[in-house]
Amino acid sequence: MKFRVALWFVLLASLVSAQGRFADFLVHIDSLNYIYKSAAVDSFMAIARAEGIPFVENDTATFIYLGAANKVQLSGDENSWASNPEQFSRISATNLFYQRRKYEMNARLDYKLIINGSNWILDPENPNTCEGGYGANSEFAMPDYEHPWEIEDRPGTNTGTIEQFNIFSQAVDRNYRVYVYKPHGYNDNPQTRYPSVYYQDGSDYINLGAAKQVLDNLIDSENIPPVLAFFVVPNNRTNEYTEATRFNYSGFFALELVNYVDSAYRTIPDRKSRVVLGDSFGGNISALISWLYPDVFGLLGLHSAAFWPNDYEVSNILLNYDKKDIKCYSVWGSYESLSSNLRTVTDTMISKGYEINWAELPEGHSWGLWKATTDDILEYLLDGVTTSVDESTDNDLQLNEFKVFTNYPNPFNPSTYINFFIPHSGNVKINVYNVIGEKISTLTNKYFENGYHKVKFSADNLISGVYIYTVETGNLLLSEKMVLIK
Repeated sequence: MKFRVALWFVLLASLVSAQGRFADFLVHIDSLNYIYKSAAVDSFMAIARAEGIPFVENDTATFIYLGAANKVQLSGDENSWASNPEQFSRISATNLFYQRRKYEMNARLDYKLIINGSNWILDPENPNTCEGGYGANSEFAMPDYEHPWEIEDRPGTNTGTIEQFNIFSQAVDRNYRVYVYKPHGYNDNPQTRYPSVYYQDGSDYINLGAAKQVLDNLIDSENIPPVLAFFVVPNNRTNEYTEATRFNYSGFFALELVNYVDSAYRTIPDRKSRVVLGDSFGGNISALISWLYPDVFGLLGLHSAAFWPNDYEVSNILLNYDKKDIKCYSVWGSYESLSSNLRTVTDTMISKGYEINWAELPEGHSWGLWKATTDDILEYLLDGVTTSVDESTDNDLQLNEFKVFTNYPNPFNPSTYINFFIPHSGNVKINVYNVIGEKISTLTNKYFENGYHKVKFSADNLISGVYIYTVETGNLLLSEKMVLIK
C-alpha cells in the first residue's frame, strides 16, 4: 500500500486532471486508510514545496499550513486584515490545513496566518515577504505578476546621494526633518537646475518604498530626467494629513518648505516641474495641497489616496469644486475598500477635464503596490519635463513675493480661512467688504512674522452673498472674492 501511495504521487506530479492536482490529492487522500494519510501528505508536500507554496494551478492558489493547530486562518489585503476571517479546512487524521482561493493572474497580496485565533505569523511555507508599516508580511504573487525591476539595487547603476536638513514651520509651530535625494552628478553641474519631487511620509518612502533605488534606476535608464527629491517626515501624520493642522501643514508644505528648498537647492521653481506625492493619508494631504496651491504644485501623484477623513472632505473638493490646473496620476488596488471612491473621483476628474491617468491593480493597501508603481507615477507626471541650465527660469509663483490665496472653504458656512504669505515681517491688515464696497469687518491689523499665515473669518451674522477681502502689507494690497451660502 505504501508503494501504491508513492506511485500515485509520481503520477500526480506529471498528470493534471480537469479538477487539478490538489483536487485529485484531496480525492485520493480521502480514500486512504488513516494510517497511510501521513505518508500521502509528506509526498504531496514534497511536490508542493518544490513548486512553491501557495500552490498555484491556473487561477487558483492553495494556501497550506502543516503543523499542530486547532484553527488556522488567513488575514491580509484581500479581506482588509480581518481579525476573525474564514477558517482553513483540515484533512482528517492529519495536521494539514488548506484554503483555496481564486485570483486574477497578475494579483499580488500581503498576508499573515493566524494560528489558534491569536498567533499571527508569517507563512512558514512561503519565503517571500514584503515590509509594511507594522513589519514584514508574507507576500504572494500570481504567475503573471511582473516583479518591479526598478526597486532593486542594480550593479553599474549611477546612484544619487541622500542628505537631510531640518526646517521650522511657523504655520504649524513644529520642526520638520527632510531627507534630500541629489541625483548622480548634481555637484558636478553647478549650472543645472532640476525638477523636484516632494514626498509625504518621507522616511517610509525611503525605507519601505525603495524610493532611492527607484529614482536611481529611473534616472540611470533615462525613464525620467534627473530630479531632486524631498522626503518630508511628519510629526503627527494623522493630525497633519487629515485633522486639525491640515491647512497649516498645507501652507507649510507649499510655501515655507518650497520657498526654502528653492533658495537652498538648484530646483526649477515652476509648478510644472514640481511633484507632490503621497500614500494613503499622505495622498489625502497631497491632493489638498495641490488643489489649494496649484500655482506651486502642478503635478500630483496619488498612491491609494485615503479621502474618507472629515466626511470625504478632499474627495468632495475634487468632485464639487472648480477644476484646477493639475496633472495627476492615481493608482490603487482593487482589493482596497478605497477603490469605489477612487473610481468615482477619477471618473469625475476626467469629466471635468483634468489631465489624469490612473491604474487599478489586483492588489491591496500595501507598500508592495506603492513601491512597484512609483515609476508609473513619475514617468507620467515628468513626461516632457527636463533639467534646465537657464538660471533665469521664470516662476509661476515667486515665493519671495507677497501672496494672497483663495480662502478655504469657498463657498463657506459660517466660517472660512484667509491665507496669505509675506516674505518679510511687518504689519498686515485684512478687511472684508460687501459687493457695494461697504466695509463689514477688519479681521486683523497687527504685526506678523514673515511666512505663511491664516486668519479665520466667521460670518454668523451675515446673509448669503459674495464678499471681498483685502490683505494689505506695506504699500501692497491684494484682494479675493469669497461666497457665503446659508
